[in-house]
Parts: sequence; C-alpha cells; structure tokens
Amino acid sequence: MDLSCLDDDAQGERLSVLWEREVDATVLQASLWNSVASRGFDPPDKFAAYLNAIRWNLVTSTNPKLFQAPHRAGIQVMTYQLEPLGKALLLPRVNLFIADDVGLGKTIEAGLILRELIMRQKVKRIVIACPASVITQWQTEMEVRFGLSIVILDREYVIRCRRERGYGVNPWKTHSRFIVSHSLLRDEEYGEPLRDWLQENKPGSMLVLDEAHHAAPATSSRYAIDSQFTRAMRELTGLFEHRLFLSATPHNGHSNSFSALLEMLDPQRFFRGEKVTNPKLLDEVMVRRLKDELRELVPNLGLPKRVPKQHDISGLPEDAPELKLMRHLSEYRDLREQRMLKASRGQQSAAALVICTLQKRLLSSVEAFASTLKVHRRGLSDRTPDHFSDSSDAQQQYELDAPGADDDRAELSEEQVTEENDTALVRATKRGRGSEPPSPQELVLLEEMAALADRGRGVPDARVKELVAWIRANLFDAAGRWNDRRVLIFTEYTETKRYLEQQLQSAFAATDRIGESDRDIPRRYGTPTAGRN
Repeated sequence: MDLSCLDDDAQGERLSVLWEREVDATVLQASLWNSVASRGFDPPDKFAAYLNAIRWNLVTSTNPKLFQAPHRAGIQVMTYQLEPLGKALLLPRVNLFIADDVGLGKTIEAGLILRELIMRQKVKRIVIACPASVITQWQTEMEVRFGLSIVILDREYVIRCRRERGYGVNPWKTHSRFIVSHSLLRDEEYGEPLRDWLQENKPGSMLVLDEAHHAAPATSSRYAIDSQFTRAMRELTGLFEHRLFLSATPHNGHSNSFSALLEMLDPQRFFRGEKVTNPKLLDEVMVRRLKDELRELVPNLGLPKRVPKQHDISGLPEDAPELKLMRHLSEYRDLREQRMLKASRGQQSAAALVICTLQKRLLSSVEAFASTLKVHRRGLSDRTPDHFSDSSDAQQQYELDAPGADDDRAELSEEQVTEENDTALVRATKRGRGSEPPSPQELVLLEEMAALADRGRGVPDARVKELVAWIRANLFDAAGRWNDRRVLIFTEYTETKRYLEQQLQSAFAATDRIGESDRDIPRRYGTPTAGRN
C-alpha cells in the first residue's frame, strides 16, 4: 500500500508499507458534513476557551518573545535562565554559545532551547556531544526535566543495532536523538556514518557541544595545529543547521584559538586567525554571566557564594617525612640537571617531566610518591631498548597525569589508568637517562628517598591530622554524632584517594554512620544551585 505524507515538511511524499504487517492498522474514513453536529454544539464559553488556546499556540509558534518550554518543564526556572532561550529564538539559525559560570544551569538552559525548538518544529534531529563522564547525567536531565528521550550512542548500542538490523546498518539512522561522547566522535568508525546521516538530513538538525572549549586549538600560534577532536568537530559542525555550544571557560587565553572555536559555531560572523574585537558581534551569539554579576543584579537569587580559605599548617618538625623527601628530591633534581646539560632537548624534556611528576605526587601524598618513585627506579634499571620520538613535547609522548573528563582514558578503570601511567613513567625515565649513567650521589638519594617513603606510608601526615580536626569541628554535633552536612575531598591520584580513605575510616571508626557510603545516600534532583555543604 502507498501512503502520502501530510507533514508540512514532506507534504505529498509517498511511502510504501506492508499493510498486513502493520499492527492495528485502520483506515480513517473521510468525515461527512451531516455528522459534524450530530452531538450538538459546545457552549460558547467552552468553545471560546478552545479557540483562545489554539490562538495562543499559533502565536507562540511564530512569536520569539512568547515561550512554551518553561511551562512544560519539570523545573523551577530562574529568570536569568530564560535569556539564552530568548536570544536563540531571535536567531534565524540557532548558533549560540552559552558560557555561563559554573553552577548557573547551562544544562537547564540548553534543555529549554531544545524543548522550545522541538515544539516549534524547527528541530527534528539532535546530537548532544559531551565528555564520557556526564553522558548518563545528560540523558537523565533531559528525560526527567524536559521529557526528552535521548539514546546514548556507544559501542554497546552499535553492536546491538548490528545484531538486530544487520552489520551494514548506519546506527545514526536508527533514532533521531543521540548522546555521544567526545572520544567516539574522534573515531572515524562513528564520525563517518554521522556525516553521511547529516548530509541527507541537515535541515532540522542540531548539535549541542558540551565543554566546547575542548574543540579549540590549544596553542597561541596563528594557525595552531589542530588536535584530533578539533579536526573532527571542524568537519561535523558545518553539517548541522543549528549549533549550541556550552562551556564555563570559553576562552583559553589565546585569541586565535578562541576565534577558531567561534568559527565552528558561526563561520559567517567569525574567521579563524582574526582576533574577535567587536563586542557587539560577539554578544549576538554568546551569553556570558558570572555568579558575582547575578548576585549584584538579583540579591535574593540564592546563589551560594564560594569563599576560599587558605589553611596554613605550621610547626612541622624538620625531620617530617614530607619535608625531608622534598629536600632530597630538590637535591636529586639539581644533580640530574647538571648531568643532562649535554643531552638532547628531547632527553632533557623527558627528564624534567619525570621530576615534575615526582614533585606533584609528593605534594599529593607520601603514598603516591612512594609508588611513583618505585616505578621510576625500575625505569632506571631497565636496559631494554625502546623507540623514542625526536619531538621535544614530552607531555604528548608520556601521559603521566590523571585523565580528565574528556580524556579517552576517563572510561578506564583506576587500575588500568595506573598501569598506563606506570608504563609511561618507565618510558619517560628511560628517555631521560641521557648518555651517562646516574651518578653515585643520585643513586644514594634514591635509596634514601625510598627508605623514607616506605616509613611514611600509611602514617597520618600533618594535613590528614588537620583535616580530621576540621571534620570533628564542623561535621559533628555537641553529642558527638554526625550532622547533616557533607564534605567533598578532591584528589588527583588513586594512591592518595586510598590513603585518605584508610586514614579517615581509621579516625572515625568509633562514630555512628561510619558504614554508610554514597550508595546509601538518596539521590535528589533539585535546582542547579541546590545542595548541602
């Protein structure tokens, strides 16, 4: 059977269907005039309400100053969150950069824009690209707050589509709304089918790029070398009719990098390599508000104010493990730099990176330093050949830091990340050995640092003692029971996290609720700024 489409965007387009395979298929007969008034007429007041509702819907579909999405969202919308929506509706194509401060609700503002454009039938296909760590959060926010069901496109979804529809299926054609991680967009296995899908369906398509600053070139040169993600987004953004960028840090300090990012957003207004000097032009496509500015404009807005306080720790004895280790490490660094004066630039960069890593681990905890020092010593004694690049950019060759939210390694387990970091440190150590072997003084310092670190492992240092005292003073009531406040402790390295966990469990083992974990705490969905300390 052949059917004709009644939708305005594809009116008259024909579709062939297998009628006997359709579930509950029925033919709607044409309405006859003699049956229109068979049940009588509505009362005038009821018909007037119906007619006014139709008029209101028609007006809001054409008037950019009348919104529908805030009335259909399951949230309490703040007044300032409506500004991006109003600016988006005034644009012929939504090329908008939401650069609000952290905690002001950029996800809420993006959801309002998506819901409004869907209701106005301007958007039919949506791709939300975000770091892997917040994919589930995006899906939940869109479904719970705005009633938008969005599919997470990942490796499991692609495998399922191929199993159900055949290996040659394009997974992007199986749905109209997707959430995908930045890392997958760098993979041609997913990028090429997406470009094929967009080339056929560009009208009505919208890209939401969360943490958009990751797509900007990182260096300050006039035409910086693009990262793999930058190249991928440069090819993709032009295929979408609408583009919505989100980032609390849109500018990385390099004007050329910023203009390159804006070119992806709106190539008609901005050009890569040309500094953005016209604030009016930028204001047309960007919304940027800071918390301090909103507090001055709306005093009763209720935005919590962050008050950083430096807590100095003094009175440490001279033989404290962390102080002695730092002195030894400084002496070890000086000896290595003196020995590496005649080494190549790449070898010097690798050697400096190893010392920097050891310093960062020591500032984190003795536990983290001890494990890293052990790996460094293993690299010094390893004489197996390795292939090194002549590039002096050591950080590109050796990934020694914890992965960020947009890093491919963010999807790995802590054990896998630790193993990769150890392998990278061994390679950097071997690269930074130079042509001369370590001096006897260096080897003696390594032995002394290893012994000191082993004695200091598992022992509460001065910072842990101060932290325990602060928790007792602020998170306990007069009777010695835990109150309802919460504290978040941020640390970069897995070894430090485990060390802190062991120390805090030991310090509060005798208190009530010590057995509770994050899994026991009910998860609530409140306003973006709600929450406890």
